[in-house]
Amino acid sequence: MDETEFWELIDSTREDAEGDPEEQADLLVERLLRLDPDLVLDFARHFEARYNRAYRWDLWGAATVLLDGASDDAFDYFRCWLIGQGREVFEGALHDPDSLADLLGEFDEEIDGDGEELGYAADEAYEQLTGTVAPDLGISPARAEPEGTPIDFEDDAALARYFPRLWERFAEE
Repeated sequence: MDETEFWELIDSTREDAEGDPEEQADLLVERLLRLDPDLVLDFARHFEARYNRAYRWDLWGAATVLLDGASDDAFDYFRCWLIGQGREVFEGALHDPDSLADLLGEFDEEIDGDGEELGYAADEAYEQLTGTVAPDLGISPARAEPEGTPIDFEDDAALARYFPRLWERFAEE
């Protein structure tokens, strides 16, 4: 599976799920079950590589503004959700996290920002196909600390300065 095929799976399942990340994860498992187990592992490698790439302080800060706070787990699930938004949103957020204010359409705090199940889709499909747990993917593990300069997530003035468009659109009054 190449990068284009990876993003096509992400995009088609998001569109068919009408943006609901839980439904998208279910559809993703269904579609992955139609593939050879090696292709499922390829998908998992693409997903994990992007998940690790998004382990950055600036994206965590953007998630903090969007979600009105983001614990370690919430940021993990946010990164899965961000991948689930597709290539344009994902790459745009990596280039400029504040651009999420423009890249995201409607944002429902009840369902958006949490894509935990998306992170498990490939593992679930692989186990159903083979009856075994997915092997090590052979990619570098995530860094111990996020990339970049730490941000004080408790400092509203700093968050507003780093992410002016996100702050204006999503910050709680």
